[in-house]
Amino acid sequence: MPLVVDLDGTLLRTDLLHESAVRALVRAPRAALSAVPALLRGGRAALKRRLATVAPIDAETLPLREEVVAHLGEEKARGRRLVLATAADELLARPVAERVGLFDELLASDGRRNLGGEAKRAELVARFGEKGFDYVADRRADLPVFRSARKAVLVGSGVRLRAEVEAAGTPVTALLPDGVPRARTLLSAIRARQWVKNLLVFVPLVTAHVFTPAAFGAAGVAFLALSLLASAVYLLNDLADLPADRRHPSKRSRPIAAGRLPIRTAVAFVPVLLAGAAALTFALPRGARLLLLAYLGATTLYTLLLKRKVLVDVFTLAFLYTLRVLLGGAATGVLVSPWLLAFSVFFFLSLAFVKRASELVSVRERGLDSAAGRDWRATDGFTVPVLGAASGYLSAVVLAIYVHSDVTKRLYGHPGWLWLLVPILLYWVSRLWVLVGRGEMDDDPVLFAARDAVTWGLAAATAAALLLAALGPSGVPGLME
Repeated sequence: MPLVVDLDGTLLRTDLLHESAVRALVRAPRAALSAVPALLRGGRAALKRRLATVAPIDAETLPLREEVVAHLGEEKARGRRLVLATAADELLARPVAERVGLFDELLASDGRRNLGGEAKRAELVARFGEKGFDYVADRRADLPVFRSARKAVLVGSGVRLRAEVEAAGTPVTALLPDGVPRARTLLSAIRARQWVKNLLVFVPLVTAHVFTPAAFGAAGVAFLALSLLASAVYLLNDLADLPADRRHPSKRSRPIAAGRLPIRTAVAFVPVLLAGAAALTFALPRGARLLLLAYLGATTLYTLLLKRKVLVDVFTLAFLYTLRVLLGGAATGVLVSPWLLAFSVFFFLSLAFVKRASELVSVRERGLDSAAGRDWRATDGFTVPVLGAASGYLSAVVLAIYVHSDVTKRLYGHPGWLWLLVPILLYWVSRLWVLVGRGEMDDDPVLFAARDAVTWGLAAATAAALLLAALGPSGVPGLME
């Protein structure tokens, strides 16, 4: 009794048609458009063959369902004949079958016939007879095949599909559940934790000492709009970066790369997030809407092109950080001072270099010559820390000059206390780069700072210095006053 196994969503945690479509649009968009005439002339089989031709996929990095592979290994050890039957094109399915190394036979679409649904059922019945095989699959599209199978093994399926299969007269012998909370997976995919970066929209209010409810309400709307917009771009970025992410030691665990979030679900959520962001922009001034549009354009360009340009990618990241500060000013009507702008440019450039430097440390540790999907080489790991540390120290110089300026005398009762901020910043920047050199820095320095106890301690010291500068203890002058 042969055991027939489906591929998309069953053996793999992804769909090869969706994989090849995304890959083609990113790698060769003009060639991808040629798949449309192929679809009109030859149907889905011709479409799959065209996409598989213009956008080959690395089968070695595709996410397998390990529980299914383990089940197949047990059945193979018992002497069962294993057949991989899929509607995916043979050009993509065969490398996956060879990677697993358990199958005795492969049945797949060939460019002329789409081996899905009823066509798959007819082919299997012709080969093995009615009720002459057991079938492993995961979706309702396979119901025709389940009806002709002797027994069914369901993968990642809910109660409803099991009831439908059993109602068709096919007993379910095993259920291999997915076990991944969908809500948590979606929050991870849209990188909700990255929204902490968007708190930068409140910085202009704090530095200008504007604490009115109206101003904070406007900044809150800008924060939400920017967060939804950023999440849409994160999904697009992860779709475009699938091959590189799957070769990365940590990025391969992202929901789309790991197959925990289907590509079609990710694609569907992009317009939903964009629509939510667009709706919120109607409550913001025109300048803020233009900056949000600039953010969308810059991040999209970064995803498609700029992140593969050495140095350009780092300066783009620094610009996007600074743009968040500018957005906060535009949304609330608070002017972003030249001091804050200059500080932001140098400080965020340092953080952007931290992100690249930590990636290059990982590249060297893995013995690679370059970063996947980037134009950085392993040897650049000796130059980037110099550039990044210099940028961070320049932000401290800007801060020191600002503290000594006449501006602080108008904003603070005891501006001398602000000198405490300079050594605090220098220590934090220095520590950041020491951790980079030790390989103890996350890819994202902002997220690292959000959960770093030392950073929180320095933040408390910064708040105390600002409070002393604003109020000052009775009868105690500020530093250098």
